[in-house]
Amino acid sequence: MAGLNVSLSFFFATFVLCQAARRACKALLPAGAYASFAREAVGAAQLGACCLEMRMLAELGPWAGGFGPDLLLTLLTLLFLVHGATCDGAAANPTVSLQDFLLAEASGPRTLLKLAAQGLGVRAACALTRLYWAWELCDLHVLQNLLDPHCSSPLRTPVSHGALVEGAGAFLLHLTLLRLRNSLPAYRVPAVALLATVMTHTAGPFTSAFFNPALATWATFHCSGHTLLEYMQVYWLGPLTGMVLAVLLYHGRLPRLFQRNLLYSQKNKYRTPRGKPAPGPRDTQTPAEGCRSREPGRGGAGQPLPGSR
Repeated sequence: MAGLNVSLSFFFATFVLCQAARRACKALLPAGAYASFAREAVGAAQLGACCLEMRMLAELGPWAGGFGPDLLLTLLTLLFLVHGATCDGAAANPTVSLQDFLLAEASGPRTLLKLAAQGLGVRAACALTRLYWAWELCDLHVLQNLLDPHCSSPLRTPVSHGALVEGAGAFLLHLTLLRLRNSLPAYRVPAVALLATVMTHTAGPFTSAFFNPALATWATFHCSGHTLLEYMQVYWLGPLTGMVLAVLLYHGRLPRLFQRNLLYSQKNKYRTPRGKPAPGPRDTQTPAEGCRSREPGRGGAGQPLPGSR
């Protein structure tokens, strides 16, 4: 259990340091710089560090630490819950930022700035996590420090199937985010955390279940077993395709590119009044004549009323 205690200490220290970094950046930087860069960099670093440590526990824990799947899934759910509650609205995922761009809710320069921040944040998390492993505070870290330079590919399925798995996971994730984007965090964060846990458990044996191009790039692209193009097809093209399909299915169009709904017919919310039946031979009088026929003191067809004389 020493390895688990060391990992729990690492998770706690990561969340505390990232919270301190958020508060410092919020106090020192303008609101725009914080929202577009600092918040995304810190959020991506927090997610990246926790995912790398959790991946180490999932790969080495069952045979080197005696961890069961129930413990790993519980810990993974708690990590997603804490991350969702503390990320301060950061996407920490390039596909989520690109989704906001396709929804015409973020400009091009701001989206590029977010993508750069996410890449830098994950890169810093990878470097700091590997430095922490180099301290070899437990047996699991000793093994991980020995195996990391000679890592093998996390893709344990054909490339086409791996791209389908990553794309399907991203599709479900983004469809859930779109459906719950206006919900309260008390409902949205647990729902997303449970979905992410289920998808990680399901897709983990095939692709390690990243669903995040930035995290997959720095964590796996240096591992042997597949070419750079194959990694890009699975971990870039798959999630991006899943995100685009989710936006298209939810909105019926890509708001940044199309104004017209491509999938669903839009019904007019104003009802058109039904046409009146064609007037008969006895209803051909003009409005003026109709008004005169109802003038007081005169009968129909302009004749005087009986007794008017």
